[in-house]
Amino acid sequence: MTSPTDPYGPVHASPEGPGDARPTALQIIQDCSLLNALGGKVIFVTGTSSGIGIETVRALHATGADVYMQLRNVEKGESVRKDILETSPGKGRLEIIEMELADLESVRKGVKELLEKTGTVNVLVNNAGIRNPPESVTKDGFELTFGTNHLAHFLIFELLLPILLKSASESLQSSYPFASRVVNVSSGSHRDSPMNLENLNMRGIYDPRKAYGQSKTANILMANEIERRFGSKGVHGLSVSPGAIRTEAQRYDDPAHLAAALVRLKNMLKSVEQGAATTVWAAIAPVWEGKGGVYLGDCKELGLIEGNERSMEGYAKHAFDENVANKLWEMSSEMLGLGQEPV
Repeated sequence: MTSPTDPYGPVHASPEGPGDARPTALQIIQDCSLLNALGGKVIFVTGTSSGIGIETVRALHATGADVYMQLRNVEKGESVRKDILETSPGKGRLEIIEMELADLESVRKGVKELLEKTGTVNVLVNNAGIRNPPESVTKDGFELTFGTNHLAHFLIFELLLPILLKSASESLQSSYPFASRVVNVSSGSHRDSPMNLENLNMRGIYDPRKAYGQSKTANILMANEIERRFGSKGVHGLSVSPGAIRTEAQRYDDPAHLAAALVRLKNMLKSVEQGAATTVWAAIAPVWEGKGGVYLGDCKELGLIEGNERSMEGYAKHAFDENVANKLWEMSSEMLGLGQEPV
């Protein structure tokens, strides 16, 4: 039995590995009757040169929206862009925004370029991420995983907030209401690590898996805080878990640990097309119009789980702690030299 907030429950009940009956991102667009239905809307997606980022863009472009792709390798991005345009039924624009997320000056430059190209942004999909790298820092001196996965996306959101608010106001007054959405791609790995507010950069205690887990917790906390601060103003925050997927993002993983995980999760594994489905569902599905503050996975809303059992999907209690979310917001603003929005 299905419901609007769990439309694919039966096909997720007994997964059979990549390419099984679980929906792909393009199927989400088709099932929501949104092929070329979002003409005039603008979507900005980070991390679009590989993995689920490519399939997220491919599906979202099929809606007819104008889609802007953030990436740092323009040559690789042009190849992806060409491939999508050759097969996409979408009639909207598809353009590249060059941006290095580990360099805040590059982030600011990229957002400026985006705003010069378009006067509106309706959906921001914070998809990009780095996983389990050796200890390193961004150009601005932040721990690489936290700086890339959280701080860069926090800055993008803050720089786009005025236009997200404006776009929401204009869309809600139109014949086709469409509040602004911010979708943060998190991971079940958030359960590995609460926020270490005393040492966000993990100086002297760096552990790659904990650093990744902390950054994914930050993604959820940020989305929830967006909803709390701006939901009433038409800007909604949602976070998602793509599920288990084999991608380039795992290049830093310990080979033995990764091999064991792939065997253990054999039936749970998704193709990249399936892995992008929940992100796309969060970004455009009518069921989430005007809603946020939720953690989604397998194209349904996930609830609280206790413990860290990997066979279960859901969020850890620490990822929905309002006090921590507010503190992280304040600290992120301070780290980036931004003014703070009053609660």
